[in-house]
Amino acid sequence: MKFHRPSKSFVGWPMKLSQLPDGTRPSPNIWQHTSTYEVENRAVDPDGRLWSALLARVDWAGRDVLDVGCGTGFHLPRFALTARSVVGIEPHPDLMAIARRRTRSLPTVAVLQGTAQALPVPDASVDVVHARWAYFFGPGCEPGLAELDRVVRRGGVALVVDNDPTRSTFGGWFRRGYPDVDPTVVERFWSAHGWTRIPVDMGWRFSSRADLESVVRIEFDAATAEAVLAEHEGVEVDYAVNVWSRDF
Repeated sequence: MKFHRPSKSFVGWPMKLSQLPDGTRPSPNIWQHTSTYEVENRAVDPDGRLWSALLARVDWAGRDVLDVGCGTGFHLPRFALTARSVVGIEPHPDLMAIARRRTRSLPTVAVLQGTAQALPVPDASVDVVHARWAYFFGPGCEPGLAELDRVVRRGGVALVVDNDPTRSTFGGWFRRGYPDVDPTVVERFWSAHGWTRIPVDMGWRFSSRADLESVVRIEFDAATAEAVLAEHEGVEVDYAVNVWSRDF
């Protein structure tokens, strides 16, 4: 989960803040642990339930897609299979460079430096926006919502994927690690702004216990990570998310 909330385990920046666009919200996991986050990306949604839910909400075939907070570009090739064009937006230059290398053979994909609050794309230029665990977490993300109003064409759809702390094993872990996140407040925020909630039960499935443990340790402070690992066996975790969507 590439969330940009403050983290108790975040101990330093991998680069000078002056190299980042104004308004960047630092990520405590992927910025510091890129290779481990890649392991996490491969473990997420092993049965394709989240992707199925996204496609059921909007088909991006032949349309222009914007992936906000694309990180290392893990999801860009998936969109590029059918989309007319795909633009990934990422504030961190090192992650942006990885995303560009990942997609260099895909002529319909571009990766640009920017933030959700100041998207470097023209007005009314995209049909589908995808943001997965990046920036849009309810109260406080109003500047990013205003940018979506600017860049999405009439008839377009925005999709925001975030954790659901009210259910699943991972949801319980999330409540323990991030007790300041009130799911009731978050749901009221999205509903008040005209967004609709789609609950999805997906999961984590790792190839080894060591991989699961390494990912848990980048997602939570040390005390929470060790506590939940001591309580949980195996290499799978049931994990619930919310897809928030809006028509434009």
